[in-house]
Amino acid sequence: MTKKYHFWISGCQMNYADARQVANRLERIGYRGTATAEDADVIILQTCTVRQHAEDKAFGRLQSLKPLKEIKPDLTLAMMGCIVGVKGDEDLKARYPYVDVWMPPATDGTSLISHLLQGEDQIYEEQNIHHRYDIQDGEAIVPAQKKGMNISAPVAVVYGCSHACTFCIIPQRRGVERTRPIGDIVSEVRSLVAQGVREVVLLGQIVDRYGKDIPDGPDLADLLRVVHDVEGLERIRFLTSHPNYMTDQILYAVRDLPRVMPQIEVPIQAGDDEILAKMKRGYTVQDYRQLIHRIREIVPSSAIHNDIIVGFPGESEEQFRRTYDLLEELEFDKVHIARYSPRTGTVSARRMNDDVSEDEKRKRFHLLDSLQKDISLRKMALWLGKTVEVLVEDKHKGRWRGRTPQGKLVFFDGGRNRRGDIVDVQITYAGPWSLSGVPAEQKTHMSQASESIPLTLI
Repeated sequence: MTKKYHFWISGCQMNYADARQVANRLERIGYRGTATAEDADVIILQTCTVRQHAEDKAFGRLQSLKPLKEIKPDLTLAMMGCIVGVKGDEDLKARYPYVDVWMPPATDGTSLISHLLQGEDQIYEEQNIHHRYDIQDGEAIVPAQKKGMNISAPVAVVYGCSHACTFCIIPQRRGVERTRPIGDIVSEVRSLVAQGVREVVLLGQIVDRYGKDIPDGPDLADLLRVVHDVEGLERIRFLTSHPNYMTDQILYAVRDLPRVMPQIEVPIQAGDDEILAKMKRGYTVQDYRQLIHRIREIVPSSAIHNDIIVGFPGESEEQFRRTYDLLEELEFDKVHIARYSPRTGTVSARRMNDDVSEDEKRKRFHLLDSLQKDISLRKMALWLGKTVEVLVEDKHKGRWRGRTPQGKLVFFDGGRNRRGDIVDVQITYAGPWSLSGVPAEQKTHMSQASESIPLTLI
């Protein structure tokens, strides 16, 4: 009887990329995925610690699996990701003795495979069996053999981080920066394309630092050029960038390589120099402003996304207002806004007083959210009447859903299966967060039909 595995996953796209690596290994030794934990022989929890809420949620899920483990003692329960960290955690192993395998971030699942094959007489040779997966509700990763591989897939290119912002726990959990060899990345991309993937998202905590840990090594622009040549791949995106490491060479690659999409995610986090210094970001507001102008000069078609933290320790009303004014001035395509919360183990949690009230944080959050909604609506309205290329990802509530090169979400109606197609869509509706339209060929047919109807005078 075929053995089954089940994934529970939370956190960033890097976690999805790591989980896929482990799922691939499981599939190669004959395991198949299941959407329900109760049917699984192996359960893997892929965890996030970027916020306390995410960590609490992971431990809650782990605790909920204890009765299942008691009923099925042969069940293998594995914990992986940032909660485990690069050094592991002996205290965790003592607190949760029913967990069989602990795996750090960026693992390929070797320790899990070794555990599963322990004592087996038969030697399993990992076959070229590829994992097909689907993301449900943003948290669970399960196979979808009938649906096929997702159209867009994350690919990790830099593990860890060596730029420690004072509010961030990631360097402690994922370790120092480690660049993946170009050959390994290209091999993974080719494998994904062979399974039906049309777009890859190259990932790093600071993706622009690709190759920085290798003397005379390649940089991100070099990697983009090599991945660009993978036959059958339609689109390439990369994230997340850092203002200090976004070079003209990277921007020229975005401009010159047609498969590299003009979508840049480069967070500022705050619009005040004193707050940026306390965050240890390493640049000034003016540095950032000049970078945005440079991006728009080299890649005029680019969509620029930003991240903001409101209510950082010591942030005054005046300092917050500078952030507000900067967003109003630069008009980003998308802004991810977060309320500051102390993260145990970070510099800011140890040395800074969380002195902005929760009510004030919520107020500042809503002010920025309202501002960005107005900006987004104005910017999205510029697409009305234009025809855009949409890579169709899936169907949502009866309508096809996909993204433009700039990452704009587009919905349209259509009878036949368009999944994985690139469809020219004429935009007829613009909201703050998405666009809707009509396939260009359908619009043409409608126009021709209208012209063929004779005019009757009454």
